[in-house]
Amino acid sequence: MLSPAELERYARHIVMREIGGAGQQKLKKARVLVIGAGGLGAPVLQYLAAAGIGTLGIVDDDTVSLSNLQRQVIHDTDQLGEPKVASAAEAIARLNPNVKVEPHPTRIAGHNAISLISGYDFVVDGSDNFDTRYLVSDACFFAEKPLITAAVGQFDGSITTLRPFEDNKDGEANPTYRCLFPQKPRDGLLPTCAEAGVLGALTGIVGAMQAMEVIKEVTGTGDSLVGRMMMFDARAFRMETIRYKWSPKNPLNGISRKNWSEMLEDT
Repeated sequence: MLSPAELERYARHIVMREIGGAGQQKLKKARVLVIGAGGLGAPVLQYLAAAGIGTLGIVDDDTVSLSNLQRQVIHDTDQLGEPKVASAAEAIARLNPNVKVEPHPTRIAGHNAISLISGYDFVVDGSDNFDTRYLVSDACFFAEKPLITAAVGQFDGSITTLRPFEDNKDGEANPTYRCLFPQKPRDGLLPTCAEAGVLGALTGIVGAMQAMEVIKEVTGTGDSLVGRMMMFDARAFRMETIRYKWSPKNPLNGISRKNWSEMLEDT
């Protein structure tokens, strides 16, 4: 049940026909795991906390540095050197004390991916490297957890939602991340954020989009981004959407969750 204070806090949601009291209850019951408390994770955490997500898990093994503050707006100058999971938890407590925060001050890897992800209803990937994106998407596939994943460059961003453990309305299997990106770029091919830079406000735009997709997925509102990737060009302020499908060449075909879990634990 929502308390009187919560009814007032979420009043602008509750009066919406698409959300209402029932949708707000779903948000309160939801458990969402956010991978990374950085440029994308910061706005995701802020907006999901404000929206009343009941439990937010945060996975990050980094500490707050001065160069983070240009875009990682959940942290502030007084928290330099503090673990990002702790800094983010403090900010969430100030914003909405009704939200339970579960900090995971670790790096998601093969040995812990399945166990971390399995404890949540939805996963948001705000990581900044392809190794983590492939790992998280594979783990969500075998743990059967919806994944909202996004990436940003200097002036561009992309976002999609993955539910490959389900079929679409036509009875076809939903695609995986590997259907969209079959080959992981080789190391060093693409510059890192530190090397190329990134526009701070861009991470806020794309991170807010991720939070919006989580709210839609939790409440069953609107059209999902499953099978669609939205691309945003900040310089032209233009958005485009591409569609993609399950690929028969998907390397996950024929691999059981047990076998994949054993492979993950060895990495």
